[in-house]
Formats: sequence, structure tokens, C-alpha cells
Amino acid sequence: MNVVQAKAAAEAVGASVVTIDDERYPPLLREIYDPPPLLYTRGDTASLLLPQLAVVGSRRASPAGLRLAQNLCSDLTRAGLCICSGLALGIDGAAHRGAIAAGGKSVAVMATGIDAIYPQRHRSLAAELEQSGCLVTEFPPGTTPARYNFPKRNRIISGLSLGVLVVEAALPSGSLITAGTGMEQGREVFAMPWSMLHEGGRGCLQLIRDGAKMVLHVDDILEELGPIYTVHQGQAATGSGDCQTVSADTSWLLPLVGFEVASLDELVRRSARPAAQVLGELSALELAGQVVRTAGGYIHC
Repeated sequence: MNVVQAKAAAEAVGASVVTIDDERYPPLLREIYDPPPLLYTRGDTASLLLPQLAVVGSRRASPAGLRLAQNLCSDLTRAGLCICSGLALGIDGAAHRGAIAAGGKSVAVMATGIDAIYPQRHRSLAAELEQSGCLVTEFPPGTTPARYNFPKRNRIISGLSLGVLVVEAALPSGSLITAGTGMEQGREVFAMPWSMLHEGGRGCLQLIRDGAKMVLHVDDILEELGPIYTVHQGQAATGSGDCQTVSADTSWLLPLVGFEVASLDELVRRSARPAAQVLGELSALELAGQVVRTAGGYIHC
């Protein structure tokens, strides 16, 4: 389907199309390995440009997990983040509702066509999201639920976001796929620490074991995102994903990144600053278009 046909199909169901070369296309998503060439949207498409956190988890979540997801997302929304999730039952639905309850924005990435709400019991939630954010999918109108489309959907959830928070997940779990694609895309990954006796939370414990940041409070997420979050706040305020300046807090690092590839360890030695701080500031410079990440490290643009 070409762009003209896609726009006609979208208009027929009251939706819009955003192509990859459109200024409304999310810059972070454009940078992933396999970005969708176009997106079908309903609602406030500008929500896609806001700094987002992906919040995912089990469809069969415990009451504690659902309450935790909703409360966390309300707090994260008040801190200025847009909540991105998959419109599924369980944690996804609670995450969206938490954002809406706090008067914030939320983005739902669908594994179906924009006109095929799945699951059907979330039709009213989808209608609320059109008013408090947007629905988005890469699949053309008329696409019905298919098992193989959900992993494809997951890469968009993580691709749109600064990081991925897994609230509650068993082993195995589709949420771990989203966390995995997030890691591959260079996103921060967060997980809640559950008891080993809670089978529904063992996926989170595995993520923490493998390097995800354990979350005990909303501040654990905001502190880790650090300057990345700040840069995206500035981009959202200007409506541009092509920021060419960075804050005074990060500008000290740019002279230390030369025109030959420098690894993170080298930059830590040169700067005499903690690795976490250097990595966060490198991410801010990368998003600002000042440095590029390569296989061996970073290089000045």
C-alpha cells in the first residue's frame, strides 16, 4: 500500500497517517533498526513527540500489580512523562488509566488496525485515550488480531520511549520481549522487585538480575533518565525533534568526544566522572545530534 492509498484508508476510518519523513514522526522511533515507514493515528498526534516511558506487564496481573501500575503512572505523569503501553488487559490498561486519572497524556500502540480495538472490552478506554493522548499502529485499517503482530508492536512501544518499566511479569512473558527490544534499542530498562514466591513477578527478578534497574520509587526512574528526560522536555516544548543545543550541565562532555571513536570507559577516564553520569550525558548529546553512537563507542558529529 502506497502513501496515497494509506491516507485514503485512514481517512475512511477517521484516522491520520504520519510518514517517516514527516516532522510529526517521533525522532526516537525513527532511530531504531527497523522503524515503521508510516503510522496510523487517532487522537492527538503531537503526543508522540512527548518524552515517554513504556510501562508494560502481565495481562493476568495481581490486584497489587494493577494498583502499583496505576499509582506509578499517575505519579510519572505528574512528573511530566507521557505513558506508552499496549492497550492490553492487565498492567497495560492500568498504566493508561493511571495517566488519564492524573490528567496526563498516554499513547496506546496497537497490534491491529486503527479501527480494530483489541481487546474489545477496552473500547471505552481507547475512546478516552483519543482525548488524552493517541492511538497508534503500523498496521493498516482492517487488520485483525494476529499472534505474530504483537512482537512487532512491542518494538514500537520501546522505540517511542526513553525507557521501559516492567511492573509485573512472569516467565515467560511478552513483557520481557518488550524489555529485550528496549535493551537492543539502547533504552533504559526498569523492573519492580517482587518476592521469589510470587510466580507472576519472576520475570521482573530475572530482568534485575540481568541488569535492569530496580525501582522502589518514581524517583528511581526519573533520576536514571536524567538528562535524557530534560532534552526531550525541551524538544516537546519546541515541537522539534532536531535540537541542536544541550544544557550547560552536559556541554562539558562534548570537547572530550573526538572525531575518532571513544569508548565509554575512555570517556569516563578522560572526564574523571562516574560512568552513570557520563552515559546519561552522552545520551543527551546523542539526542541533541551532537554525537553518534557506533559499535566501538561514541564519535563527534
